[in-house]
Amino acid sequence: MEILSLFIASVILYGIPLLYATVGEIITEKSGSLNLGVEGIMAVGAIIGYLVGSKADSMFVAMLFAFVSAAMLGLLFAFLTVTLKANQNVTGLTITTFGLGFYFFIGKACSSNWITLGGNFKKVYDNSIGIPLLSKIPVVGEKLFSYNIFVYLGIVIAILAFIYLYKTKAGLKTRAIGENPAAADAAGINVNAYKYINIIIGAGIMGVGGLCMGLNMGGTFEGSNCWINGYGWIAIALVIFAKWNPLWAIAGTFVFGFFNTLQVYRGIFVESFPNALGWLSKIPVEFFKALPFIITALVLIISSIRKKKVPDEPTAIGLNYYREDR
Repeated sequence: MEILSLFIASVILYGIPLLYATVGEIITEKSGSLNLGVEGIMAVGAIIGYLVGSKADSMFVAMLFAFVSAAMLGLLFAFLTVTLKANQNVTGLTITTFGLGFYFFIGKACSSNWITLGGNFKKVYDNSIGIPLLSKIPVVGEKLFSYNIFVYLGIVIAILAFIYLYKTKAGLKTRAIGENPAAADAAGINVNAYKYINIIIGAGIMGVGGLCMGLNMGGTFEGSNCWINGYGWIAIALVIFAKWNPLWAIAGTFVFGFFNTLQVYRGIFVESFPNALGWLSKIPVEFFKALPFIITALVLIISSIRKKKVPDEPTAIGLNYYREDR
């Protein structure tokens, strides 16, 4: 029971960066913009947030700079695609390339004086906040219902994003732009302003997810592997899995987190449950490493095959709006 509770807790803890990235992308896509730069945006938020937060020895400063630095990339993406009408797919890929290059450039430049995760910064990250009553359950309570601030903040952001998109006038206008920007413009909605706001906020949330990912990796810069490790691409597919709904993103995050964490606990499961799960040892470890991406590919294939009268995705997603063509 203890091993299973540890596994579930790890699924939640190490899957939570996906929730930030997915919610940020949902907000962006609901406004009609497809940002494929999630990987790069998370990388920039991670490295800037970590280094500045470590220097200041403050989690709040780390989150703030992770959000702002990522939001600046969101601003760049908005300027290129909304104002200059650049191709959204190409621009997003360029943002990813730039973000990853920036991550390695800054990381290697600071590697000789790298600040290890410690002090009050690490204390806040390690501090588990227990859910009243549930965290007091014997054996499993402390492990299953006590998490750091990133877990609770991620869930709160997802809930707030749902309320914003589906329960407010601003959210209604955002969804209207994503469905039919010409009609929204005719109704007096400032299409460009709403796109800018949602793209920037969405990117900022992705950046906080990148910081969370970096802290989950221990804040150790290797110089060859990026902390984000493909999570940005998985988040883009998870948006489809969640049907562009922030609440469904919470469940989807833990589904993907399950497969990603399975590779870490594979050996432990084999040793602890040799009769029931001994067969896991016969499966190559490379398969478990690739499993999250295999699931991602399956989600994309199934969503492409599935036919619906009313599609889940915003109708105008990925399409630049030209007001003169109205």
